[in-house]
Amino acid sequence: MNLIPYDALAAKGITLSKCQLWRLEREGRFPKRVQVSAARHAWVESEINEWIAARIRARGQQVAA
Repeated sequence: MNLIPYDALAAKGITLSKCQLWRLEREGRFPKRVQVSAARHAWVESEINEWIAARIRARGQQVAA
């Protein structure tokens, strides 16, 4: 299991701010962080990859309002 720090998310195309990510996590719309140390957090890479894949799958299913 690999952990990804915040700075490495951009390489996967995730350029949201820490505050935006925290809000999405709180709403259950982004994978939850793992506390690595007192002041450091990271994300499980497989969960990030699945989140990205789910967004790609969902783009064809969106219905116009």
